[in-house]
Amino acid sequence: MGYKQATPIQAQAIPHILESKDLIACAQTGTGKTAAFLVPTLSKIAEAKFDFTSTLILVPTRELAKQIDDQVEGLSYFTGATSIAIYGGNNAQNWDQQKHALTSGADIIIATPGRLIAHMQMGYVKLDQLKYLILDEADKMLDMGFMDDLMKIINQLPKERQTLLFSATMPPKIREFARKILQQPEEISLSISKPAANIDQQIYLVYDQQKLKLLQHILKDAEVQTMILFTSRKSAVNEIVRALQKMGFEAEGISSDRTQDEREATLQKFRNKQLQVLVATDVMSRGIDVDNISHVVNFDVPQDAEDYVHRIGRTARAGTKGMAITFVNERDQERLVKIEKLIERELPKLTLPEAVGESPAYDPVGNRSKFSRDKGGRGGSRSGGGPRREGSTGGSGDRNRSQKPRGERPAAAAPAGERPSQANQATGTPTSATGEVKKKKRRKKPFRPKNTEGGTSSAPATPAAE
Repeated sequence: MGYKQATPIQAQAIPHILESKDLIACAQTGTGKTAAFLVPTLSKIAEAKFDFTSTLILVPTRELAKQIDDQVEGLSYFTGATSIAIYGGNNAQNWDQQKHALTSGADIIIATPGRLIAHMQMGYVKLDQLKYLILDEADKMLDMGFMDDLMKIINQLPKERQTLLFSATMPPKIREFARKILQQPEEISLSISKPAANIDQQIYLVYDQQKLKLLQHILKDAEVQTMILFTSRKSAVNEIVRALQKMGFEAEGISSDRTQDEREATLQKFRNKQLQVLVATDVMSRGIDVDNISHVVNFDVPQDAEDYVHRIGRTARAGTKGMAITFVNERDQERLVKIEKLIERELPKLTLPEAVGESPAYDPVGNRSKFSRDKGGRGGSRSGGGPRREGSTGGSGDRNRSQKPRGERPAAAAPAGERPSQANQATGTPTSATGEVKKKKRRKKPFRPKNTEGGTSSAPATPAAE
């Protein structure tokens, strides 16, 4: 697999895992966390020769589930260990394949919480002998509203097990969650919320109408090999892709609106260097490992400062160099201040090329007051009153825990006829599904909090599997 020397997180985590201790580990993205838990766990599976499902790995997104499954396949080549990725967004045939793997007892299950619960509700998932529970990108799962689903799954697992929690950040809610599910854990913390030192971070202050012209200038003048461009609004993905294609660049987009097959095909083309630019929402910001990404562009500033760290962590991986460029409009200047506070450094604000025009003044305090007045005290988090931003958490604190991502419901995961008692859930409507309820939902829609990958959220329901 090309591993020659353990990274710091691997060197510290592997001994604890081999000693069967619970572990809470925090390290920045791109530091080798996946191998840190896979290598020792596969070693234990190979020695024990279990004839049942011994390991459950829970992750927030489909892409991460698929990537970990691929790594298991490579690392377990000589162990005979079997694995299956369980996630939504596929057809009835995939459901049947997942059901077969769950009933036949694959050694390792890698799953998104919503999809796993859909299978568990069918009654054939047997995890009563589970030995190892691993939660990867735990902070992202909690941000996406998966707390209830996680606890529902964990409460059905054996109390006597080894639990490993890996996270890129360590906010208080993660520590509280860890206290509930881990027993006397060892703790590892490495470079929390700090981008890699070899990322050249640059800021451009721009008006929204200047962004595409500036992007064209960067693509023509910089030595861009491969670039991921992040936008917080999934509605903007296709617009940006079309604009790039008109400029003559090979570009495609990934968002929750595309099918899983389409997303995987686009990602594979990007890995094969058939695309110069991949336009993505924050579905691509966590755990996705693509080699030799030379540039990351933030077309807008993410709502959460920690998401900035995850986005730009797609470049300069494994000790290489990379460049991260962020476009900051007037409304987003306050968010930039929070990012600089988090990473404990001021980022250089570059002068716009003459052909692009004049930059707006850098005045975070004044702009905050200005846009708060414009929105009647609601702040100015959206550019130009556009669509809600995909990937936003809709605020902080306790409100986050109640927000549920819209999208796949557990009932929608099963083929027609398998779950007639929950048919209404497949459409995302309340159980009563009356016309009056639908009208009420339409009237409330503009006032729903912003949500993570998957758009706005409806009334509290089981979170969807990415």
